[in-house]
Amino acid sequence: MDKVYVEGMEFYGYHGVFAEENKLGQRFKVDLSASLDLSEAGKTDNIDATINYADLYHICRDVVEGKPVKLVETLAETITAKVLETFPNVSECKVKVIKPDPPIPGHYQSVAIEMTRTRQ
Repeated sequence: MDKVYVEGMEFYGYHGVFAEENKLGQRFKVDLSASLDLSEAGKTDNIDATINYADLYHICRDVVEGKPVKLVETLAETITAKVLETFPNVSECKVKVIKPDPPIPGHYQSVAIEMTRTRQ
């Protein structure tokens, strides 16, 4: 299956279990891939036969910069669901939500959740 990738997106959100995270906010990074048949787009050079990268970016931005949630898992689930709902030609969506510098003891570069959802 062909894939469209949008990687390295960065947003500022107010998600987390700790009250400080909800008050101060923090950066989140998102990588996304969407699986779909791109053969017609490749043969016809027609944008309507694919999906627009900007639309995928806006879905991720709206979720991460939107209503605060406690879990990074909730962000990933919401993004994959919105991509599958918005684009009927996408058969699978994989998203990785990265939380740089998490507020937990120890030395961490980041923590992340990667989630894959397939159209039923």
